[in-house]
Amino acid sequence: MTIVPPPPTADAPWPVGLLASKVRDWIDRLGTAWVEGEITQWNVSGGNVYGKLRDLEQDATVSFSIWSSVKSRVPADLKQGDRVIAAVKPNYWVKGGSLTMQVFDMRHVGLGDLLERLERLRVALTAEGLFAPERKRRLPFLPQCIGLVTGRDSDAEKDVLRNAQLRWPSVEFRVVHAAVQGDRMVSEVTTAVQQLDADPEVDVIIVARGGGDFQNLLGFSDESLIRAVAACTTPVVSAIGHEADRPLLDEVADLRASTPTDAAKRVVPDVSEELSRVQQARARIGQRLTALVATEVDRLEQIRSRPVLASPQTLVDVRADEIVRAVARGEELVFRAIERADTRVAELTAGLRALSPQGTLRRGYAIVQVPGGGVLHDPAEAPSDTELTLTVAGGSLTAVSGGPRGGPLDDRPSPGGAGSSRTTAAGRSQPTSATPR
Repeated sequence: MTIVPPPPTADAPWPVGLLASKVRDWIDRLGTAWVEGEITQWNVSGGNVYGKLRDLEQDATVSFSIWSSVKSRVPADLKQGDRVIAAVKPNYWVKGGSLTMQVFDMRHVGLGDLLERLERLRVALTAEGLFAPERKRRLPFLPQCIGLVTGRDSDAEKDVLRNAQLRWPSVEFRVVHAAVQGDRMVSEVTTAVQQLDADPEVDVIIVARGGGDFQNLLGFSDESLIRAVAACTTPVVSAIGHEADRPLLDEVADLRASTPTDAAKRVVPDVSEELSRVQQARARIGQRLTALVATEVDRLEQIRSRPVLASPQTLVDVRADEIVRAVARGEELVFRAIERADTRVAELTAGLRALSPQGTLRRGYAIVQVPGGGVLHDPAEAPSDTELTLTVAGGSLTAVSGGPRGGPLDDRPSPGGAGSSRTTAAGRSQPTSATPR
């Protein structure tokens, strides 16, 4: 049985702790409730969130807290100003005497819910690589034909056409009108983009709209439209003109323009600027060519001023003189060589003649040969009556030896004495050995 304390009176008041515990018990019986409101305060401290939630119509605000264990399960992009629904449980803090709402779940609602779904789609398409910078194509420098998807009789169409034709009057457009908001917007814009992409004459496609609130621009974030634009082979320019909440079309397009007018300026070059660039380029080319020609003229003048080109005959004369000197020098060297050769031949001839036996014979000597052809070297080799052959400068003759007659030539007797030979052939007698006559 539970004992219920009597009601408090001035004579028997309750302790504060008793009152606080009764309030806590009574509040705990309320359980969890889903509430809707706007976040007016959002503070993160120690992994926990402490904030306030205000009623959307009445002037009523409650404090709430999200513990770190719950924070990981709620959307990460929650912030002040978001409209949310939250599963809260009243929690009375006995020690501090404060009442707060403990949040167990919190979600975006209305516009916030749309933003949450849009963010999830953005993350998914980014993971697929549809927004990667490397897949974006460069726009043509001077498109001959521009495809334009926009609303009928819209200011966006007029801005694009007017600014493009002011910049480049000869530019052509293929305009396909489509609903740019409402239920038909996604299907009509997708069909128009695909139609222009299939046209081989269209060089670039502009999707233009003159801005609008977030709700009206949601169609430009539709997944089917985004995938259709990503599949295009023709470069696509997004010119929605909404800076605060960029639709996903801006992310997948090859170029994002802030407004339709900006799209026209970025797609079509300015003819006056291009003509000015051409003139500047021509002027630079002319200056470079003039400088190059002047440099080459100076080089030619320097070459022509050289002596060899100023008076070409000088080169011939110099070479002719060199040839004449070379010929004269050659002749002199040849004559000297011949003279030295003649002198050498004479010297060799004189030496040869001096060494020749015939020269010896001409000086009066004779060669005495004994029978058998041997040369007589010693008188003893020619006893008396030995027939000798004498060879002199003029020829040969025969003599008979009278035998040895004394010693050396310096001691020989006078002719006619002992040991002289007698002549048996024409000519006078000769001594028995080769002696001077």
